[in-house]
Amino acid sequence: MDNKVTVSITYCIICNFRGRAAWLAQELLAAHEGELKQVTLVPDEGGVFEVRINDELVFSRRRDDRFPEPREVKDALREALGLEPKPRHD
Repeated sequence: MDNKVTVSITYCIICNFRGRAAWLAQELLAAHEGELKQVTLVPDEGGVFEVRINDELVFSRRRDDRFPEPREVKDALREALGLEPKPRHD
């Protein structure tokens, strides 16, 4: 059974969030390339910046009133893969 996950990052082209979306995609690929089926960047408008894993919304700039930290998205990705979050060194 294929347990690889898909990630989509929807970003606002008017707000010029493309760089942030591409950077986040690169971070996810660097950490979990072997477990990812697909990473998609979706251009949109209206100030949107959303991250979906397997079509489930895990982060929304509008809802959360900020951009996601890569660690948050990586933890959500690890959860979708059935893995434990990596320990933090605070």
